[in-house]
Amino acid sequence: MLATAKDPNIYEILQKCLEGKKILKRDAYNLINSVDCTDLIVDTGRKIRDRIKIGPITYSRKVFINLINLCRDTCSYCTYKKEPYDNSVTMMKPEQVLAIAEAGRRLHCTEALFVTGERPEQKYQEAKAWLNSVRRSSTVEYINEMCEMVLNKTGLLPHTNAGSMTKKDMSLLKETNVSLGMMLESSSRRLSEKGMPHENAPSKNPKVRIKALENAGQLRIPLTTGLLIGIGETPEELVDSLFTIEEISQKYGHIQEIIMQNFVPKPETGMERSAPPTYNYFIKSISIARMIMPEINIQVPPNLNPNIFGKYLDAGINDWGGISPVTIDHVNPESPWPSIESVKYVTENRGCKFRARLPVYPEFIVKDDGFIKDRLKNYINLISDGRGLVREDYIN
Repeated sequence: MLATAKDPNIYEILQKCLEGKKILKRDAYNLINSVDCTDLIVDTGRKIRDRIKIGPITYSRKVFINLINLCRDTCSYCTYKKEPYDNSVTMMKPEQVLAIAEAGRRLHCTEALFVTGERPEQKYQEAKAWLNSVRRSSTVEYINEMCEMVLNKTGLLPHTNAGSMTKKDMSLLKETNVSLGMMLESSSRRLSEKGMPHENAPSKNPKVRIKALENAGQLRIPLTTGLLIGIGETPEELVDSLFTIEEISQKYGHIQEIIMQNFVPKPETGMERSAPPTYNYFIKSISIARMIMPEINIQVPPNLNPNIFGKYLDAGINDWGGISPVTIDHVNPESPWPSIESVKYVTENRGCKFRARLPVYPEFIVKDDGFIKDRLKNYINLISDGRGLVREDYIN
């Protein structure tokens, strides 16, 4: 039986959360399946955020470096992946990378987001030839070289999202990246079955993704992860995915951010006719994520939610993610970034402060516990204030 606002159990669960007690998985199931208590759930998420995440709502001023968009995986909802014959295929040379980073430096960006397809050299001869042309044997080796170049020549701080990397790959990138990113998307194995979104995407197998999350924890790398919501998961599977992240975070303490990303149907994909998640389902999932992980930073991308993104502040988020004044969102090119000024206006209009952060969160900067290499701290110190945020005089 679905729980409703008339069910006293819902009130009891929410009250426990407000008192700082740990939410149980069965309680979260009740909340996500509730029918008419969305406002109560959302209000609880906001109150927990206001009590635990004291401080401004943040964003990262970035450039998006789309290094190579060939990919060995094929996901049913993705337009990022290209084929070698596509006009929009990208295989960037060092001078192209540097040009984007320099443009970002001139506009006071602090993050260089490196994004690639999943191990393209394993599938495409063209990717192997590209790597040979830059005298590298793997995409990760080339990423590391480009990160080093960007650091030395522009001072932008690299953050790489190259899929489910090995422990060896992550160890290499820890030398040049202040943080890494890899979306879990979902812990549901069912989504990898025949006819499901991840059928032809072996790297999206939950075992592979969970192993990568654990590898980053063992290496003490600040990690951004998150869920893609509305791709066919059940409400219970969504909750299971959140608890999977929470368990790994409790074990290693390295999860810096959870991205709650709503699925948006895209033309010319296998899921172009699939419905996006309902507003109530998505906003409840955000607040439930806050209840499960009250101390972790939670983000919703504003460009995927034009005109209504401010409402997600009321659900308990405390970050807007990366926003670029230079480059498009190459993963979601049909969804332009809102201007930083407009996001600031929406944030402050809801009574919150608005500040720029670095691609690694303040809690990992102010602690001296091995999460960030000393050489990278030298770059961080040039542009950060005493709280681990970007110096306001640098941005302004």
